[in-house]
Amino acid sequence: MKIHIKNGRLIDPASSTDAQLDVFIAAGKIVGIGAQPAHFIANKTIDATGLVVAPGLVDLSARLREPGFEYKATLESELQAAMRGGVTSLVCPPDTDPVLDEAGLVEMLRQRARLQNKAHVYPLGALTLGLKGHALTEMVALTEAGCVGFSQAEEPIADTNVLQRALEYASTFGYTVWLRPQDAFIGKGGVAHSGPLATRLGLSGVPVMTETIALHTLFELMRATGARVHVCRISSAAGISLIRQAKQEGLPISCDVGVHHIHLTDADIGFFDSNARLTPPLRSQRDRDAIQAGLLDGTIDAICSDHTPVDDDEKLLPFAEASPGATGLELLLSLVLKWAEDSRSAVSLLQALARVSCEPARVANLPCGQIAIGHVADICLFDPVARWKVATGAIVSQGKHTPFLGYELPGVVKATIVAGHLAFETLH
Repeated sequence: MKIHIKNGRLIDPASSTDAQLDVFIAAGKIVGIGAQPAHFIANKTIDATGLVVAPGLVDLSARLREPGFEYKATLESELQAAMRGGVTSLVCPPDTDPVLDEAGLVEMLRQRARLQNKAHVYPLGALTLGLKGHALTEMVALTEAGCVGFSQAEEPIADTNVLQRALEYASTFGYTVWLRPQDAFIGKGGVAHSGPLATRLGLSGVPVMTETIALHTLFELMRATGARVHVCRISSAAGISLIRQAKQEGLPISCDVGVHHIHLTDADIGFFDSNARLTPPLRSQRDRDAIQAGLLDGTIDAICSDHTPVDDDEKLLPFAEASPGATGLELLLSLVLKWAEDSRSAVSLLQALARVSCEPARVANLPCGQIAIGHVADICLFDPVARWKVATGAIVSQGKHTPFLGYELPGVVKATIVAGHLAFETLH
């Protein structure tokens, strides 16, 4: 299909473009920007007057719950949610059931995702068999099956000898290891940020040092092995400071933050609101402010949705018993726009969109995240002025739980194009 997008405000952070330019799509790729290519006749013309034409969002952490947890969500429901959120490429962690530790499982997931004809799905392979932290997986076979990196999801490796061997192996082949920094023992079983609020509420705490101890260990192993590491869901001021130092030292490291942690603090737990039960936990205002500063100075490379659908049976429980996680695919764009809006001009729309397009694409080495001639046509069209109210009925994802229920957020996606295919549209 040949598509002509006209009269839109094209924002492409990769090329620092912010101007009114038409976009021309043919055979799944972008064939023209600004001037119409010769002999181009559109099958469909989209009038994007008043809309932003941006690269499709790239999400570095979205749990699709297949295989094994279809009662929480399905590929069909979550990829439809991705389309509603303008997310055209997403990375999924390996903590499915069974765990993504065999090439056949990865190939099956990718094939099922392709049949949906929606977002591009990039799996992370398990770093160790069954995520148990003992035996390493066959990383070469998993990479050939389509894995873009290797992760332990939420299962820390207690044995640093195993972690060292994993990093050595990954370094040998040039693979990236994706790890959430958490000590295997300190803070284990905790449900809230260690601080006055958790003490007052009688909730078991997760101290900041569970993150910083893990980072110190990780940096020493990186120096010894030369491995490239992506730190997932950084949550504390102290952790961000350590990553800043590591980057200045020249260690091959990148990091992301969950979109919830840009806005919320442990105070948002309120009266034991289990929707605010997240992993890592919401931390203090000082930590939240450090996250925003880290995004501004580039210490934090990307923002992810940390999309984790949880069903009612596991969420509508007392805070300490509820499963952690929140839906995020449909909120990612709006919460990033809210961050830019709340910053009072410190963050431009171009800078904000970079954190969910070209920057995560660079981190994961993915062929997406920009609008350029010759590139795959993954595009999100949204109204930056329109606002919508977060409510269970407005969420397509099978997971309806989010700490932002009741919020009015900026940004409404009007169309999502994946590889030149109009996968979602509400323009009429």
